[in-house]
Amino acid sequence: MADWSSLLTLAFLTTLLISGIRLAIPIFLAALGEIITERGGVLNLGLEGIMLVGALAGFMTAYAVEQSAAPWLVGLAPWLGLAAGLLAGALMGLIMAVFAVSLQTDQVVTGIMLVILGQGITTYVHRQQFGSLTARVTTMPSMPIPGLAELPLIGPIFFNLDPVTYGSLFLLLASLFFLYQTTWGLNIRAVGEHPGAAETSGVNVAVVRYAAVLLGAALTGLGGAVLTVAQLGIFNEGITAGRGWIAVALVIFARWRPERAFAGAFLFGIATALQFRIQALNLGAIPYELLLMLPYVLTLLVLLRGDSRSTAPAALGKAYVKE
Repeated sequence: MADWSSLLTLAFLTTLLISGIRLAIPIFLAALGEIITERGGVLNLGLEGIMLVGALAGFMTAYAVEQSAAPWLVGLAPWLGLAAGLLAGALMGLIMAVFAVSLQTDQVVTGIMLVILGQGITTYVHRQQFGSLTARVTTMPSMPIPGLAELPLIGPIFFNLDPVTYGSLFLLLASLFFLYQTTWGLNIRAVGEHPGAAETSGVNVAVVRYAAVLLGAALTGLGGAVLTVAQLGIFNEGITAGRGWIAVALVIFARWRPERAFAGAFLFGIATALQFRIQALNLGAIPYELLLMLPYVLTLLVLLRGDSRSTAPAALGKAYVKE
């Protein structure tokens, strides 16, 4: 008989929370980017493709740096990989912005096109570059904060994380300040609600929407790079495993607010960590396929429990034609 009591220990719960925060970061970054994009009135459903491109670009950059003959560059490999993922995401965002803002194409169709493009490019490039080789890069170690990391319970959970996780928590606070306390944030929200009124007030709708799409896609690409460079250290075809779609769903659950998006991503991270731990402990004869479903089932339940009163930005998905 399976010993389920091992799941109720303090050590297990602490490890679960640490893993949950860490696994939440790639999805949170993608969801945060989509919130900024949708606040600007553009619906980008291409997050899955953008994350894949960012994941591969970051991984290939980190791998190339680690294989270089310059030892002093090796320590910078993860950071250069993250920068490459950020840039690759922005380039994918530029494609979305050109089609959705300048050419005024259907934004749903354009987003699906980005997903297909990202899947095709990453599959082709990965096979050409690595073939059957299982390439790996060094992931980011944790960076404990002296004094705070030794605190009981909360120390290991909040003060013994890797630099990317610390940075993502800072981005959460920065995004709240950016969206609600700055002129650029006000412009993005105005363009997403009433682009005509914003244009009358002197705001260039096209420029603001370009900026929102590029920034959002860059964060999404960064999320993909975090997955491969900072956490897993490998790249496989389809490695994002639907995280981009989960991020789109979390935006709706979050009612287009960054702090709620982080809470949703954390729930997904907890569910993912839990299914990993249960598989590792081999508790009972639970089919592993059911455990793999756990994070996605939880996401569906969270969406079903979402606030039906939440409303999207009024101009979301609508092309703006200047009168």
